[in-house]
Amino acid sequence: MNDVMVREIPIGKKHPLVLIAGPCVIESEDSVLSLAEDLKILAARRGMPLIFKASYLKDNRSSADSYQGPGLEKGLRVLEEVRKRFDMPVLSDVHDSHDMEAAAQVLDVIQIPAYLCMQTSLTLAAAKTGKVINVKKGQFLDPHDVKNIVGKLEGAGNRRILLTERGACFGYHNLVVDMRSFRVMKDSGYPVVFDPTHAIRIYGISSSDPRGGAPRFVPDLSRAAVAAGIQALFIETHPNCKNALCDSASMWPFDRLDNLLAQVKAIDELIHSMPEIDEKG
Repeated sequence: MNDVMVREIPIGKKHPLVLIAGPCVIESEDSVLSLAEDLKILAARRGMPLIFKASYLKDNRSSADSYQGPGLEKGLRVLEEVRKRFDMPVLSDVHDSHDMEAAAQVLDVIQIPAYLCMQTSLTLAAAKTGKVINVKKGQFLDPHDVKNIVGKLEGAGNRRILLTERGACFGYHNLVVDMRSFRVMKDSGYPVVFDPTHAIRIYGISSSDPRGGAPRFVPDLSRAAVAAGIQALFIETHPNCKNALCDSASMWPFDRLDNLLAQVKAIDELIHSMPEIDEKG
């Protein structure tokens, strides 16, 4: 497996579990800076490398009236402030290839949204920035087929790739996490990330409706994924989920994050302390 460096943070098979965390979307500069500071303190206490994430734009919304974020210019300005003030790498999803040049000036990691993971023009534009690319595997995609996305990125000269599992379609509204997908995706040669906070979304119901997610399953899925050998955990978190402007039903409360990190870190350390089990046992 190729190691991927995000600034000074190595992500790979033999490295400690990395935390990618932050709110679903930028709600205000003050709220983002406050959460970034709290996350930095928490991650340092737990000895976990941290990449801060927040979307400047959420284009896949159930209603045209739903909050979408501050947009490219203002959103990137906020993320740049996070990057400089707290000396931490930042990640955001990019929906449009026309945004790539500006996004690459600020972001350490460019994320390809799940619904857009097969969009060739977007993928190639991301690859050509030379930035680390985090591909969210679409809910509709067989994990074996991420090799096609990897092929596009590599063909454009970019081997700084992360692959994120966030569940697969199970009927119309629910997602299911197939633990075999982590092994399959790792066979592509790149680090695998798991996002439990999107895996527990219930689609067809607004993310602002309490019925739109089942966050009680986040700890179970997170522990299982770390035990299965992921290299990074992607968690959307918020200090007041009930009043969040996006994905309020699926984000994990910040005040409950510390206990979760303690558990997944312990599992990760246990896995690293033992001989690897291959196909032969």
